[in-house]
Amino acid sequence: MNYWSAENATEAYIKTMKMGKRANEPDVAEFISAIAAGNNAQLMVVACAEAAGSTIQGLIAASHQTGGRLICIVKGIEELHSSKQALSSDANQVEFVVGNAQTLLSNDYKSADLVVIDCNLENHEGILGAIQTEREKSTIVLGYNAFWKDSWVWSRLNSHLLPIGEGLLLMRIAGRSVNGGGKNGGHGGNKGGRPSHWVVKVDKCTGEEHVFRIRSPGGRVVRA
Repeated sequence: MNYWSAENATEAYIKTMKMGKRANEPDVAEFISAIAAGNNAQLMVVACAEAAGSTIQGLIAASHQTGGRLICIVKGIEELHSSKQALSSDANQVEFVVGNAQTLLSNDYKSADLVVIDCNLENHEGILGAIQTEREKSTIVLGYNAFWKDSWVWSRLNSHLLPIGEGLLLMRIAGRSVNGGGKNGGHGGNKGGRPSHWVVKVDKCTGEEHVFRIRSPGGRVVRA
């Protein structure tokens, strides 16, 4: 994830809307898809509280744009069967893993460059805490269903809670092997180590929410 592709982000966003059959009401899945594709994520791991749904569909669309792998962690066999049934033929594009999300993310998927967590998981705070250490590369962490949760409050990182869907938590975690182990990895591998952050603006006339990624200094603004 060493560059931002507005084209990938746009294509994934549109594909996700079509998959969800939502013509005028974009949801959190579209934004997650755009962030994953725009950052050219190559290993995407999502931990679901229940059966996989629209968020996985968004990441499937993103994987089409980036050519990356998509791993879905579910807690049991029942959730696995429900997920495959819900996704139908799209389930073949997902690598399902049954197990403890905290353990798997800490040990098996340290090299993931995008991690998505359902904050309805009972141990979601433990999962978020575990993935903040010993990352092999810079990682973008997204937590959906984050409203009314304390995850974004206690995070020691530069986290943002975006008013999208039921709340979308965004964090960036530095990896030890990014650009020679430099601290700039915590900003998603931007060229030249320039920091970036996300800004949400609400159109007062239409009520529409617009999310921008801003690079500084001298960075351009890209609408996601």
